Amino acid sequence: MKNAVIGNNKQKANLIVLGAVPRLLYLLQQETSSTELRTECAVVLGSLAMGTENNVKSLLDCHIIPALLQGLLSPDLKFIEACLRCLRTIFTSPVTPEELLYTGPDHQTILFNHGAVQNIAHLLVSTSYKVRMQALKCFSVLAFENPQVSMTLVNVLVDGELLPQIFVKMLQRDKPIEMQLTSAKCLTYMCRAGAIRTDDNCIVLKTLPCLVRMCSKERLLEERVEGAETLAYLIETDVELQRIASITDHLIAMLADYFKYPSSVSAITDIKRLDHDLKHAHELRQAAFKLYASLGANDEDIRKKIIETENMMDRIVNGLSESSIKVRLAAVRCLHSLSRSVQQLRTSFQDHAVWKPLMKVLQNAPDEILVVASSTLCNLLLEFSPSKEPILESGAVELLCSLTQSENLALRVNGIWALMNMAFQAEQKIKSDILRGLSTEQLFQLLSDSDVNVLMKTLGLLRNLLSTRPHIDHIMSSHGKQIMQAVTLILEGEHNIEVKEQTLCILANIADGTTAKELIMTNDDILQKIKYYMSHSNAKLQLAAMFCISNLVWNEEEGSQERQDKLRDMGIVDILHKLSQSSDPNLCDKAKTALQQYLA
Repeated sequence: MKNAVIGNNKQKANLIVLGAVPRLLYLLQQETSSTELRTECAVVLGSLAMGTENNVKSLLDCHIIPALLQGLLSPDLKFIEACLRCLRTIFTSPVTPEELLYTGPDHQTILFNHGAVQNIAHLLVSTSYKVRMQALKCFSVLAFENPQVSMTLVNVLVDGELLPQIFVKMLQRDKPIEMQLTSAKCLTYMCRAGAIRTDDNCIVLKTLPCLVRMCSKERLLEERVEGAETLAYLIETDVELQRIASITDHLIAMLADYFKYPSSVSAITDIKRLDHDLKHAHELRQAAFKLYASLGANDEDIRKKIIETENMMDRIVNGLSESSIKVRLAAVRCLHSLSRSVQQLRTSFQDHAVWKPLMKVLQNAPDEILVVASSTLCNLLLEFSPSKEPILESGAVELLCSLTQSENLALRVNGIWALMNMAFQAEQKIKSDILRGLSTEQLFQLLSDSDVNVLMKTLGLLRNLLSTRPHIDHIMSSHGKQIMQAVTLILEGEHNIEVKEQTLCILANIADGTTAKELIMTNDDILQKIKYYMSHSNAKLQLAAMFCISNLVWNEEEGSQERQDKLRDMGIVDILHKLSQSSDPNLCDKAKTALQQYLA
């Protein structure tokens, strides 16, 4: 059998159809089978796995994985090796479900607790290149997003040298590219997990330049993809590294080349090469978008450089409608990063009508794309963004209101955040549309959300809706009762200072209305709460409560005398006198201003 199937896919398929796999697995697992027989069975199964993807599926359907893993417990090395070879072949196949491989943080910890670090470390100085490479790869997988493993690796000694020093040696230009890339990954992952500082020389002078080198034209397409993605991860959260990378080896211009594959067909005589280019074209674009997103995350000058790179905005816009979901996600990420720039929102984003493809992406995308796309929309809806008007006209209110009902927390936050930006200094019609789209029930659902971020953004939305007098009076005349109820609940609940401050600011806005302020004056419960917060230990809450009082006692408005008298009877004036002696200049000023209203 073994000799018949080696290198012959047709024979492999025949044997599988004839039912050889269950029989081979049976013999492999029989305690009574000789070790030699079990080894031969594993070799044949490994050869079958080398065939087509359908072969691998057939093997998986027969539950080959548990049988082979069980085989690893045998004392016989030859048998173990045959099982491992077969497992490796199966796991490198794209049809094998990833869940069969344990790749979560729990598994990193299990390996760590069973001495993986100590057992693998000495292999880094093996005389065999293959062994050194596999050890390196193991460390990169163990360290990824794992502070516990990374913190340990920093202090591991091998032959008197610390691991990071060994990794740095493996980064040098005279080492094979695969080794340079993998050791750069190890150092990157350790840095991101907090085990190596971002300003450490081994990152700034060794790892970062090595990864930039991997992005150059001289490298193979696969290497350029891996280099760019690793570099994007390394610099993602660190401004200084973003700045250094942006001026290393003309990286920003170098990445523009990633969009030029496949090269024009006339230049490609070799059909295999075209196939290879096509396969990697998606990955290259995805990697470039990711790296541009990281580079432009914080620095205005870098964003400007990126946008001025040839046809950049067109490339992003095209990326938003690509068939590959990974490219779409990376393009949206890149757009999000660039949308943090006030300058670009006013210029490039407007010239290229970026909002159109973005709204299209938001129509029916998976959650991971929706989260980034809706974050971008939040920026495009800021009051100074020229895209705000056309976005409103294209049905954004409805879309955003539906996001606030999502199970996904990030989408709820972004939906409400975008509505909050939309309502800022908006005209009455937009505010009414938002309230209609949200419905009072949904608004209260959001105000009782367990996540503080959702709550803060919802309060921010309410505060923006309740600004300018006619709007305040209009909204309070139709929703006053429910809004007052919500405010009461929040001020009574167990909430942090920021939440209560925002709620008191909403009350101050209501107190600024002409008719709306009566809803506060006729609500003794709310008045008592405002009085309580005037004497609170936190100055921010005191100040917010004072804004409410100032707006209620302002004497140029109708009915101010009655309001002043009622508040005096409640003891508010006494508190104002006390606060006018406060050491906090803001409180002191605010109290004096309010007292002047009584004297006028």
